[in-house]
Amino acid sequence: MKKTTIAAGAISAIAAALAILAKSKEKTVERNTLRAARFRQPRRVLIVGATSAIAQEAAKEFAADGDKLFLVARNADKLQVVANDLSVRGAAQMETAVLDVNDTDRHAEVLARAADSLGGLDVALIAHGTLSDQPACEKDVSLTLREMQTNFLSVVSLLTLLANRFEAQRHGTIAVISSVAGDRGRKSNYVYGAAKAGVTAFLSGLRGRLDAAGVRVITIKPGMVDTPMTAHLEKGALFASAEAVGKGVYRAIVSGQEVVYLPWFWWVIMTVLRHVPESIFKKLSF
Repeated sequence: MKKTTIAAGAISAIAAALAILAKSKEKTVERNTLRAARFRQPRRVLIVGATSAIAQEAAKEFAADGDKLFLVARNADKLQVVANDLSVRGAAQMETAVLDVNDTDRHAEVLARAADSLGGLDVALIAHGTLSDQPACEKDVSLTLREMQTNFLSVVSLLTLLANRFEAQRHGTIAVISSVAGDRGRKSNYVYGAAKAGVTAFLSGLRGRLDAAGVRVITIKPGMVDTPMTAHLEKGALFASAEAVGKGVYRAIVSGQEVVYLPWFWWVIMTVLRHVPESIFKKLSF
């Protein structure tokens, strides 16, 4: 127990130190990407899961650029509030659609409406998801399958349709918010982690398929983020703000990066964790 506590503490200490360096690096990258992004025609941007905290922050950046937005979310009232806010912030065009992502039979219809209303699609950001209740999932197969449907299968459905559309037009960017939780299964959240691991693997293959068509596929892996979804969790040094991560999502899309950890120091943390022997890893308390 003492060894695992020390290991977890060391990881936290490394992350805290790297977080300080991250702030300076992110400011420099932000200045450069913003300078380049604002001298071009408006992008036509689809955002699924647009009422999530991270998606809202990324959308603010696109709105400030004067881009055209098509927002998709489940809650109509929240969606309208977000749309109104983004219109005020400068979006050149604002369209919305209400969709429960688990209603996969409607995916093709909504994507077609988005493309028709914006005159095409340049960027698609998939940002929906739920943070699984691990203890509850362990006791309820139906709940586990529902979490897999929301966090993995619904994403696969959207990606398959978007990939075919973007491949045919031979340009565009598809970005998906996965998670560092998918890099290695932990006993505290392996249902959520397994779903995100599936998303990450699917995106890796899709990236290879669409490369020849000139379509970018971006895997975004946030660490722990302070959002309404994590409100019940105790916050520590590893938590980032939704604003910082949302801006990171925007920067990844406009710069064309392929696999992005947010904040970037999570790449260091997960590289270490992936190499911890299983005999030790399974005893870690997190």
